[in-house]
Amino acid sequence: MAKVQTLGGLDDDQMINDEAPEEAKASTEKSRRAFFYWNVGGRDYRLKLNADMICRLEDKYKGSLFKLMDDMPPLSVMLTIIQAAMKPWEHGIGYEAVKQLYDAWIGEGNSQLDLFRAVLIPTMVVSGFFPEETAQKLLAEMEEAQ
Repeated sequence: MAKVQTLGGLDDDQMINDEAPEEAKASTEKSRRAFFYWNVGGRDYRLKLNADMICRLEDKYKGSLFKLMDDMPPLSVMLTIIQAAMKPWEHGIGYEAVKQLYDAWIGEGNSQLDLFRAVLIPTMVVSGFFPEETAQKLLAEMEEAQ
């Protein structure tokens, strides 16, 4: 099996220290919500992109996730981002399961635009892509553009 080459990391095979520095382990006074909760069929699903999932998505899409957020991404990309945001917390969640959740959520009266505004943007906020205030401005600008 061939090794997949990624753009991330500078680890070599000789000296790898996978422990976070002490400063990173300490809690800070300013903190963001731990997760965004996506409610489908009465169940809350935890969504948050961790560094590993962000790197995987960047490798998959060959660039920054910010680039994908310039405009509303295709549904397949949004669902893949949601899968990545769920995977560490909903063990074994597959893409087909996420598509089924989306179908159920749409059946509850939501839309693809709602998915972008009400699920993807808040997930990006809790994942550290931008502060809540910036997300609110972005959503307001989207409302005005309609």
